[in-house]
Amino acid sequence: MAEEHLADRSATALAAAISSREVSAVEVMRAHLERIEERNPALRAVVSQQPDSVSLAAAEAADRLTARAHAAGEPLPPLHGLPTAVKDLMDVAGFPTTNGSAAFAEAAPAAHDSVLATLLREAGALIIGKTNTPEMGQGVLTFNPVFGTTVNPWDTTRHAGGSSGGAAAALAARMLPLADGSDSGGSLRYPAAFCNVVGVRPSPGRVASGRTGNAWTPHGVTGPMARDSADAALFLRGLSVEKSVWPLSSLPVHEPRPVAVDGLRIAWSADAGGLPIDPEVRRVHAAFAQQLAGLGAVVEADEPDFAGADEAWETIETFEFFLGGRHAVDAGATGFRPDYVRNVEQGRAMSATQLADAYERRTRLFRDTAAVLERHDVLILPATPVAAPPAELEWVPEVDGARFDRYFTWQMLANRLTLAAHPVVVTSAGFTAGGLPVGVQVVGRHGRELQLLAVTRAIEEVTGWIARAPSF
Repeated sequence: MAEEHLADRSATALAAAISSREVSAVEVMRAHLERIEERNPALRAVVSQQPDSVSLAAAEAADRLTARAHAAGEPLPPLHGLPTAVKDLMDVAGFPTTNGSAAFAEAAPAAHDSVLATLLREAGALIIGKTNTPEMGQGVLTFNPVFGTTVNPWDTTRHAGGSSGGAAAALAARMLPLADGSDSGGSLRYPAAFCNVVGVRPSPGRVASGRTGNAWTPHGVTGPMARDSADAALFLRGLSVEKSVWPLSSLPVHEPRPVAVDGLRIAWSADAGGLPIDPEVRRVHAAFAQQLAGLGAVVEADEPDFAGADEAWETIETFEFFLGGRHAVDAGATGFRPDYVRNVEQGRAMSATQLADAYERRTRLFRDTAAVLERHDVLILPATPVAAPPAELEWVPEVDGARFDRYFTWQMLANRLTLAAHPVVVTSAGFTAGGLPVGVQVVGRHGRELQLLAVTRAIEEVTGWIARAPSF
């Protein structure tokens, strides 16, 4: 039997091995740099990568810290020595932040770390570069004029998803053990589903991010991506740190209880209130429900009332575009896609009544989702309406006969749960007949991310789907 490649080990196993000095951070770094050199040219997932010599020097410093900690009997931070790359929407000192936009293609290296980059460094992670994203994080497919299209490791003629597509592809291809993502309309969840990895949209207030000038928004959040739920839980612990400069970062951490699939109470939604789903995705989703029921779960049809959620999400999302883009647009920056500028201007034109109506609808959906989760342990829905689409598409124009004329209208499976403001974990439900991954969204109680990840890990251990990796 061939010896296991270090880059194929889980983040949890690598962190333990580095801490115990079974392996060095240098060995782990070198293994992942080799994988990136081998696989990234075909995928275009990792971008703005620093020289290998710099990454290896950081790993050497991590090994020196390991030795000092051992000598002093002191603990190491949870992500100590693990390589990672940051989504190219967040500043990392020494790296340019292009936002995947021609407007920032020649950006100078950032002078300071974002809050997220600070959290990663404090948790012991070693940042080696950035991960690709669509322009300004707009949409759930990753393509841009700066670095091109990030394709799927399961089928390189297909999309990896977005906007955290570079992160998902790098994880699936075993080029990184952990990667961050952000999400306002599925940007953690769609790529996780398309690439057969785990994406966590946490409760607003769980993770500080520092991306937007509006520090009080619960709409867009930052969260972990990983190869399975155990690794995602490790990563989330490293990110769950209160930051005084970021007001929504102080949710208490609740330790999870033991979980078994046998007896788990599942609210099951086949289509989130009647959204179109590709028949093959429906088949995989239904088979997954049967698999869980066969393992002893109590699966019952139930879901929140999603009426009016799509319009409310669009209103809030458009206003968030205005908050995030108005300064650059007003300063006359050029090179943006026309639909990005259009979104900013539509947000500028929002009325107070439109926003008030949307905020009230969000509150009702939050309460309705909480009520469903009083009756059940988790709520499970499809993660995406289709498996990974062809890489030449800018959005999916049709699903099961339903037409979509704008890039975000096929994202409503994710958008509706953004509005619900409960934590969501995407994990694997299986594969299409053609071998493409299919994901599910598993929704838990507000502020109980670690408990939710314990549930999804229990599901992963008995179903086995998330352990599958693409071949190279």
